[in-house]
Amino acid sequence: DSSVQNGLALFISGDNLRKGAALNTIQIAEALIERGLV
Repeated sequence: DSSVQNGLALFISGDNLRKGAALNTIQIAEALIERGLV
C-alpha cells in the first residue's frame, strides 16, 4: 500500500476452472456408466 510507509500491496485471484472441469468430467463419466455406454 503506497499510503503506508511499510505497507504491502497484494493482488489475489482465485481460479476454479480446473476444479470445475474435473468435477464435470466425473459427472460425465458417471452418466455414461449409468447408461451402460462404458
